Amino acid sequence: MQIAVVSLFPEMIGQVAEYGVVGRAKERGLLALHCENPRDYAVDAHRTVDDRPYGGGPGMVLKYEPAARAIQAARRALPEGSPVVCLSPQGAAFDQAAARRFAALPGLVLLAGRYEGIDERLIESEVDEELSLGDFVLSGGEIAAMAVIDAVARLLPGVLGDEESAAQDSFMQGLLDHPHYTRPEGIAGLNVPAVLLSGDHARIARWRQKQALGRSYMRRPDLVQKLKLSKEQRALLDEFLKEQGQV
Repeated sequence: MQIAVVSLFPEMIGQVAEYGVVGRAKERGLLALHCENPRDYAVDAHRTVDDRPYGGGPGMVLKYEPAARAIQAARRALPEGSPVVCLSPQGAAFDQAAARRFAALPGLVLLAGRYEGIDERLIESEVDEELSLGDFVLSGGEIAAMAVIDAVARLLPGVLGDEESAAQDSFMQGLLDHPHYTRPEGIAGLNVPAVLLSGDHARIARWRQKQALGRSYMRRPDLVQKLKLSKEQRALLDEFLKEQGQV
């Protein structure tokens, strides 16, 4: 897969490709990542990319021309069918479904905004969709772009050492993940649940599904509300709630 990021701070984006899963994907030739800097497409001596907003107000606005040229250059370098996604608080929430959708694409252009905002004409003419990491404010879209890159890279076939790792991640089934434990068996008076030591894979799978359902219900009820629970899942959730003294 090929990902291009349009950013005024390409050095930030470059860091995500040096470590962990994304670095592994790049080393294996499964992910190609490059940046286009709007400053490189500014036509004045000062390489100006921002200006004051019409109508007044604080801050500066990312100008149309240099950013549009950078996006167009990024598009030309990517395969047909590579959408342009702007990281913006105005966008829909980025989630695992979006990550899966992007991972199936041949390429992707991510626009990392800066300043007070982006000239709306750039969004209207060059951007296919807007995405947000959540209801909070960042200084720019680079961190959001890096989060998207990481989430997408781990879904590319061959990136993870164990293909089951991605399939069992939080949100892949619409739920939070179950609890995890490792050695030692007991520490600080706390012990690993006995079922995980039983060697009974069917019991372990049942326990993990019950914990995922219960944890999601307790911490993110909105996730459970979106799902159409089977009779078995409903029974597991009820069992979890009884064990927690919730019913």
